[in-house]
Amino acid sequence: MAALRALFRLFSYLFHGVLDLFLLGISSVALASHQELHLGMLPWTGLKLTEIVLFGALCGLLILILALVGRLRFLFFLWALGIIVLALKGYVLSSYHLAPGEIRSAGFVILGSLFAVPGAWSQMFRRNRRDNRY
Repeated sequence: MAALRALFRLFSYLFHGVLDLFLLGISSVALASHQELHLGMLPWTGLKLTEIVLFGALCGLLILILALVGRLRFLFFLWALGIIVLALKGYVLSSYHLAPGEIRSAGFVILGSLFAVPGAWSQMFRRNRRDNRY
């Protein structure tokens, strides 16, 4: 059971790390080139969307780093919940229509964020090695 929790934790860290780096990259390029992001599954548009994605990616990376070093781990769980809510709301529960080739990537984002939640939950309760506390 401990190995399964560790596997979910590892997947959660990797999924959110890659997602945050990807979002940081596309929002940075969009800002540097004075272009606006067009992510119809998200509720924002224009420059506000680009700024929110950039700020969100930076916050996500900070939260991930804090969870990895054992600080404020509950924030990582809340972050994982927020990502799954945005993914489900944007792709499934909104009027957003997927392009023909987009269904696969949307499925990967939704499934990845679903599988990342148990890992984010379990990391809140793991013991610190140096002081044997929760």
